[in-house]
Amino acid sequence: MWQNSPGLLKNMITSNLRRLAGVLALALFAPPGFAADVALVGLIGARAIVVIDGGQPRTLAPGQQTAEGVVLLGTEKNAASFEIDGKKRTLRMGSAYFAPGPGRQSVVLKADARGHFVTTGSINGGSVRFLVDTGATFVALAAVEAKRLGIDYLRGARGQVQTANGLATAYRVKLDSVKIGEIEVNNVDAVVSESDTMGVTLLGMSFLNRMEMKRDSQSMTLTKRY
Repeated sequence: MWQNSPGLLKNMITSNLRRLAGVLALALFAPPGFAADVALVGLIGARAIVVIDGGQPRTLAPGQQTAEGVVLLGTEKNAASFEIDGKKRTLRMGSAYFAPGPGRQSVVLKADARGHFVTTGSINGGSVRFLVDTGATFVALAAVEAKRLGIDYLRGARGQVQTANGLATAYRVKLDSVKIGEIEVNNVDAVVSESDTMGVTLLGMSFLNRMEMKRDSQSMTLTKRY
């Protein structure tokens, strides 16, 4: 049977210790982690108010770096420039940068002055303004908006929906895609209302049911489940 000699065993231990010391040095002196989601939610002079990874809003001064590796480079009217993931990125008020990665897709939304979560996304590739509405069973949009997006809603099942002005004719349709930030969901049930009182498209539970929703003060994080 082969056996280690005392000298060989000592060399193996010394080598392993050196290797461990190198790993510890890399861990101690490595730069801050990147791959952070950053949303610009406010500006105060040269300072920017941001939400990072769905946490509490925080205020950054020019040149200040967070533990996530986000650096505020400067501000301008309704926008701010950051170093994120080692690159310069400019965000406009209310917009966000979503870090790519192998994990699940997430988006951070900021409440407006009335406490509503309003965001810009897309339906079937066309730009849409959404209002998050957990009380709506489906994504709901007005007929004029459906026409703009090229949705042939008249081929859908006809029914009625309750609106602020009473009952209105509506059509059940299937949307090819609904997208917010990096989150995209396919084959989403929706209703198209012929009522002209809808000022914004409702992002209802036919989309939100596929998300994990986390409310934190004035921010909401949506994470795609499937």
